[in-house]
Amino acid sequence: MSHSHIDVRYVANLARLELSDEEVALFQPQLEAILQHVEALTQLNIDGIEPTAHASPVFDRMRADIPHESLPPAAVLQNAPDQAQGQIRVPKVVTDA
Repeated sequence: MSHSHIDVRYVANLARLELSDEEVALFQPQLEAILQHVEALTQLNIDGIEPTAHASPVFDRMRADIPHESLPPAAVLQNAPDQAQGQIRVPKVVTDA
């Protein structure tokens, strides 16, 4: 992955960004440094490393004293600020088209 020159203006155009000459001069070495770092990462030996969905462990946010599998729907609804027909009501967030 050898990059003799990265066209920052072309990349900016793809992102629909308008850059001044000063910004191009600033971003050119930064973009090249990022690509050099990515190149270094591709050289790492990752054999035997399991893929992960998250960089850090994800913990359950439910109360520890009540297993969430055993929660009846009524227990969940009793804490809802607004409910109707056994469902939690929320404000409308989509406008009419």
